[in-house]
Amino acid sequence: MPGTRTLAVEVTHVSKNGFWLLLGDEELLLPFSEFPWFRQATIEQLTTVEWPSPDHLYWPLLDVDLSAESIRHPENFPLVSASSASPSLQRDAPQAVRP
Repeated sequence: MPGTRTLAVEVTHVSKNGFWLLLGDEELLLPFSEFPWFRQATIEQLTTVEWPSPDHLYWPLLDVDLSAESIRHPENFPLVSASSASPSLQRDAPQAVRP
């Protein structure tokens, strides 16, 4: 009976600057400067990662989806995360009071 094919992904190293993912035989660096939503993640949250298809990675404990291509070439995928967005653009940010 054939099963669901699962691609192998592993976090191989975590430092204060980022973490490394092993995708098959390719190792990729995710620097926190480029992927800031991982900066405050726990080791469990970082290492609980799924690779359901060749270009799709998912961190279920963080509810983060990324394209593998966006990790290889982040300069081609300008992203704005809630951790770096202007407080005035964040949904729950307090509104400025005007006199």
